[in-house]
Amino acid sequence: MELLLGAVRPYAWGSRTTIAELLGNPVPAPHPEAELWLGAHPGDPSRIVGADGAERSLLDVVTEDPSGQLGEQCAGRWDNRLPFLLKILAAEEPLSLQAHPSAEQAKAGYAAEEAAGVARDAPNRNYPDPTAKPELVCALTEFHALAGFRDPHRTVQLLRAVQTPQIEPYVNLLAAQPDSDGLRALFTTWITLPQQALDELLPTLLDACVEHVKAHGEFDLECRTILDLGETHPGDAGVLAAMLLNRLVLGPGEAIYLPAGNLHAYLHGTAVEILANSDNILRGGLTPKHVDVPELLRVLDFRCGDMPVQRGAGDRVAVYPTQAPEFELSRIEWAEGDRAAQPLAPSGPQIMICTKGSVRLEADGRSLDLARGQSAWLAAHDPAVTLHPLGDGPVQVFRATAGR
Repeated sequence: MELLLGAVRPYAWGSRTTIAELLGNPVPAPHPEAELWLGAHPGDPSRIVGADGAERSLLDVVTEDPSGQLGEQCAGRWDNRLPFLLKILAAEEPLSLQAHPSAEQAKAGYAAEEAAGVARDAPNRNYPDPTAKPELVCALTEFHALAGFRDPHRTVQLLRAVQTPQIEPYVNLLAAQPDSDGLRALFTTWITLPQQALDELLPTLLDACVEHVKAHGEFDLECRTILDLGETHPGDAGVLAAMLLNRLVLGPGEAIYLPAGNLHAYLHGTAVEILANSDNILRGGLTPKHVDVPELLRVLDFRCGDMPVQRGAGDRVAVYPTQAPEFELSRIEWAEGDRAAQPLAPSGPQIMICTKGSVRLEADGRSLDLARGQSAWLAAHDPAVTLHPLGDGPVQVFRATAGR
């Protein structure tokens, strides 16, 4: 049971205030800070702080003693790798439109790129890791996202509401086949349009969205989103693709699970994200980075409908169940005045982060206090831990463990 220091990732879409304020650093930060990584990913592993104050890479610690740190079962199942990565995500601007491969697709894609000699840090590399990347995002603030293909009947209604002569043929294409195959056909058509066609189509769509917003139309939020994306990414096919996705607003504590093949884009807000320990991304637009359209189409899942929103199952300890074998996320909360101890059963390797108030971790006569923004690593060989909320106000802790 040791203090864990995360790695801050300075992507351009990040916030200059959110992560800096969480960590108690000067605000504003000198550059955007997008993600705080807590885990053992080779790209930027966290560091554990020993009793003597010395820091060591969590990746090195796990590599030197996988059975002790991960447990025999977890180490054997995941090839001596910590299977999950926990993040704090601070989106000031939209992220790219993206999807992630399944385990089989990731393994095959990684092997093919290795055999082809594509450098793992090459800008055109799709598969820097040989593993899948399912993920779950849980809002800390109001959190805005696009995720999963909307029911095509509803999408036809949206497209009719902003229909122009230029967009009418595409509306008719989906209306004639309002199912997953119809979505595949329309998405493929849009994502492969020549730039000249995009430059002719997008301005008319954006003008129609302006008129819909002025009229306080039924799809005001969707149209505002398209206008924002169109301004940020002019001439980008991803703006059209965004028209096909569910537009979500999550409240604090609400979460969505994004399995392999789910097309999504986080738009704005702060969240806890847990994912498989992988950085495989197939982008679909809204970015200057590499977009591999054929590979994206190969991994996309065109099943459609509303995205299920989770609120956590349980009282003080709320669990967010998923189908992912790599991870499980729990939220542990105490209301103001509730100071009851909360024992937690041993669960292999664990990472905890305090996101509100402060908490004491006690295990077998040892203790570790976490203030807001601080994190802890608990190895599989550590004894069972009990959490004690400190102070008088509300306390919140997120706990990441391997899946069941």
